Amino acid sequence: MKNKLRLSLSVLALAAAGLAQAQVAVIVNPKSATAAMTADQVAGIFLGKSNTLPGGATAAALDQPESAAVREQFYTKVTGKQAAQVKAAWSRLVFSGKATPPKELASSAEIKKFVAANADAIGYVEKSAVDGSVKVVLSVD
Repeated sequence: MKNKLRLSLSVLALAAAGLAQAQVAVIVNPKSATAAMTADQVAGIFLGKSNTLPGGATAAALDQPESAAVREQFYTKVTGKQAAQVKAAWSRLVFSGKATPPKELASSAEIKKFVAANADAIGYVEKSAVDGSVKVVLSVD
């Protein structure tokens, strides 16, 4: 009985780990001139080093809530920094008046809806949430 319980818990833990490592898609409006972006270009926008998309349009960056697992994955994989490090960096930029952080929305569905309605918006969602209303410019595993 104990072995079955341990096996069940192990399977659940592995399943949870697999879900936690879902792919992340960086998305823009389908009408955007931007067809693809590098991780460095995306990181520049989400770290406050740049505020423009590759086509020259001013980027309206969107962030997931702090509690979202996809947020940690995005920042770790795209910027090489943990979300807490990014938050600290933004605090310094905001205090110095040099930049405004990405607008935080409540969910991937809200980010997708905003991006679909705004030509210069850029955000990130779980790849499984992508549909024809947005265009993927970068996928990260």
